[in-house]
Amino acid sequence: MELTLQQAAHARLIMADEQEKPVPAVLRYTADDPFAVYFDFPPHAALDGQPVSWTFARALLEEGLRTPAGCGDVQLWPCGPERTVVEFHSPYGMALLQFDTAALRRFLLRSYAVVAAGQEDLGDTVDRGLSSLFDEV
Repeated sequence: MELTLQQAAHARLIMADEQEKPVPAVLRYTADDPFAVYFDFPPHAALDGQPVSWTFARALLEEGLRTPAGCGDVQLWPCGPERTVVEFHSPYGMALLQFDTAALRRFLLRSYAVVAAGQEDLGDTVDRGLSSLFDEV
C-alpha cells in the first residue's frame, strides 16, 4: 500500500513589479518515491491553465530551508526567519514563490514520519521497474 502525505500550503508569487499574488499549492510526498517531494499548483496558477507539478529531491528541500540550495530547475533559499523562496525554471520562463518556512518545515518533518531519512530503500522499486522492462522484451 502506498503511503501518501499531502499538505495544503499558501505561496506568494513574486511578480516582475515586485507585487505578490497568492497561489495555493499542495505539497505531496509518497513512500513509493521516497527521495522526492512534489509541489502541485492548480490550473489557475499557470499561464496555460493546466495544473503544474514540480518534483525535486527531498534533500534539496531540507537544505534550502537552511541555506541557498540547488543549481538547476529548482532553487531554494531562506528569506529571513519566516520565509523560504523557491525558484522554478522551465523552458517557458521562471516563477519565484515565497512560502512560510514553518509550513515547509512541518511538511518535511511529516515526510520523515512516512519514510525516515536514511531509510529510502529503492530496491523494490528498481526490481519492479526492471521486471516490467524485461517482461516487455
